[in-house]
Amino acid sequence: MKLVIGDRNYSSWSLRPWLALKQSGLPFEEIQIPLRQTTTKAEILNYSPSGKVPCLIDGETVVWESLSICEYLAEKAHTLWPSERKARAEARSIACEMHSGFAALRQGMPLDVRASQPFLQPSVDVKADVARIVAIWEDCRQHYGHKGPFLFGHFTNADAMYAPIVFRFLTYHVELPEASRKWVETMAALPAMQEWRQASIDEAS
Repeated sequence: MKLVIGDRNYSSWSLRPWLALKQSGLPFEEIQIPLRQTTTKAEILNYSPSGKVPCLIDGETVVWESLSICEYLAEKAHTLWPSERKARAEARSIACEMHSGFAALRQGMPLDVRASQPFLQPSVDVKADVARIVAIWEDCRQHYGHKGPFLFGHFTNADAMYAPIVFRFLTYHVELPEASRKWVETMAALPAMQEWRQASIDEAS
């Protein structure tokens, strides 16, 4: 498989399936295309019909959009969704909520992995998005914390979909309740997350 991604420092959508692939152990080749260049669109169109990243290529199969890629990967690595039906439905629901929502947070707290901005004054709408995300995390940890350190116990696509929020909350020094803070620490300590962060630093040098 080949995964086409953008700049690590800014491409939150690229991080999601990349992390799912890393955590699944499935072998893949990475193709990185710098964003915000005059040739970016044309280069991406060589791989992705949407002209956007990420895009997964598996032989003759092309999958674009982060959540669709994560779903495709779960057909190969079944641990990427919870095995129990209720938990799986909840994991898919919060993954979809992240995919389609939180516009205020995306605009008010843009992904910048390398940055540290502790004095940001978020808007009312951004605060509402943060509160909803924290409520999701707290609920997951309350119901599934006994199964392991991730949102549903073991690592799933739900964790992958919220991974960019980990970097956002670290960048903007968002204060969190204990269960959410511990989940963020667990995610940030993943070797794959550290690899992504280091690569984003290397991109700037």
